[in-house]
Amino acid sequence: MHELVLRGLDVAEMPGIARWATSPHWSHHPLGWLPLSLSVFEEEPGLPSYHARGGSWSIPYGRSDDGPQTAPDRTAEVPPAAETTTESASGAIAAAVSNWAEESNGRIEARTFELSAPVRAPVVPSVLASLELESLRGLTSSDLAAVSSCPAAQAWRLVFAAASTGGAYNHGLRGAYGRLAAWRSLAGLSGAAVHASAAEVEHQVLECDWYSFGAATKWFERVAWDIGLAAVAPGRRQMAVLAATDTD
Repeated sequence: MHELVLRGLDVAEMPGIARWATSPHWSHHPLGWLPLSLSVFEEEPGLPSYHARGGSWSIPYGRSDDGPQTAPDRTAEVPPAAETTTESASGAIAAAVSNWAEESNGRIEARTFELSAPVRAPVVPSVLASLELESLRGLTSSDLAAVSSCPAAQAWRLVFAAASTGGAYNHGLRGAYGRLAAWRSLAGLSGAAVHASAAEVEHQVLECDWYSFGAATKWFERVAWDIGLAAVAPGRRQMAVLAATDTD
């Protein structure tokens, strides 16, 4: 059913499917948490294409230049940050890329931080450099990560592709369960409550400021599968980071 949702079918308007999907029998199914229609940020999911001689799919990884470049303000004071990462938060944030590490050669960094003061866009590159992230180890104050502001839809495309199509040596979770893993990652990055509904997660995701980042550090493989995402929650004092890399 959720493969149909990903392809734009409005199953909520089909009484037979809608009654079946919302029946008590399926209330505890993992996919039952997902909405029966695409959210605002899901737009058009990048799905594989198949033809007589094989198939193909997009690899939308690496920092995108679609959004405005966030120029670092080197004169601004960087607010101190305290790490707040918990096992549950890290697991949620990493859900979309966990298959890269479990079934391929991937590395993952999923962490959360509390800032002592609100952070504005020009300071985000400096804040990222100050967090002592493994993925950015080796950067100097004169060589900050390349950071771009991005819409929630771009963050969704990255985590859905990572979850659904997998990394260098695996095939991912496919569409339906890939969608669930992508939602879990965005929920964790946005700081949504653990037991939040899909509607609550969607609202939180759209309220966040999203950034993509990349850097020429030894941590990133820089082959084809690199992800750097940062989310600044409403109030601008919580930041969550997801970095992932894989290689063949």
